[in-house]
Amino acid sequence: MAEKEGAIVKTGHEEGLKMAASLLEEFGLPLGLLPLADVVEVGFVKGTGYMWILQKKKVEHNFKMISKLVSYDTEITGFVSTKNIKKLKGVKQLEIARI
Repeated sequence: MAEKEGAIVKTGHEEGLKMAASLLEEFGLPLGLLPLADVVEVGFVKGTGYMWILQKKKVEHNFKMISKLVSYDTEITGFVSTKNIKKLKGVKQLEIARI
């Protein structure tokens, strides 16, 4: 893919998780924004801000403080910049049933 050209890529869970956390911190985003599991690959193109995360399975996370359930697909992509991720794909807010 042309958008991945010139990317820094880390593979494996430990290295991928470190890179994802580093990107969030570098761009002033909350470290808990992307709760990931079984990371396969994380990539970032510095020139465009394009990033991607591949993980083995979908993850659902309940953000209790804001009462939101969020689903993270096996592939998450977007363009990261200071305090912002644009064109984010692979992340969806789900409805929480209130009893």
